[in-house]
Amino acid sequence: MLIDHYPMLGLRIRTPRVELRLPLAEDLAELADLAAEGIHDPAATPFLVPWTDQPPAERARSVVQYHWLRRGTSTPQDWSLLLGVFLDGTAVGQQDIGAHDFAITREVTTGSWLGLRYQGQGIGTQMRAAVLHLAFAELGAEEAVSGALDHNAASLGVSRKLGYQPDGIQRHVVRGAVAAQVRLRLTRARWERHRTVPVTVEGLAPCLPHFGISDDQVR
Repeated sequence: MLIDHYPMLGLRIRTPRVELRLPLAEDLAELADLAAEGIHDPAATPFLVPWTDQPPAERARSVVQYHWLRRGTSTPQDWSLLLGVFLDGTAVGQQDIGAHDFAITREVTTGSWLGLRYQGQGIGTQMRAAVLHLAFAELGAEEAVSGALDHNAASLGVSRKLGYQPDGIQRHVVRGAVAAQVRLRLTRARWERHRTVPVTVEGLAPCLPHFGISDDQVR
């Protein structure tokens, strides 16, 4: 079976409302359709790389291709998980988590998107809390970093709720104009103080080599 060769396919992260897992073929098609429907108001992109400016069909195809790319290029020294987010079995968005030299740095990065019709319902908090639990409680992370453009109030609000603190401003060029990204950092101690979402993880043990760590390095 494929899972015998790629155990990440068996990883499940669950909160009371959502399940996160690597999308299978039909799941990926569902995520692509969701992206084609729209992720944000076209007037202001929340992404440093404005991939959602593409026509719907190209936007959908880019979701599929990016999943294939990152799954194929992920290594224990430079890994990433592009997890589908499922609400009652329906794909509602994507939650990413990744790291460089995690066994040494113990630092992860996160990013995400949510289908437009599923925003404003608290799902964003649940999905971020899920991967933070994976990082801190299961993999032994010490810090998590993220970032959002300064006009992305929803993402910044989730970060504040989960305990992140500002970590500086970085200037980028987005759509040919200057855009300010607010960098954010969450320490293990602050994660412990702000965690409120129950999370369970299934199928992690055979995946540990993917993250560049062994069982005795987790904690």
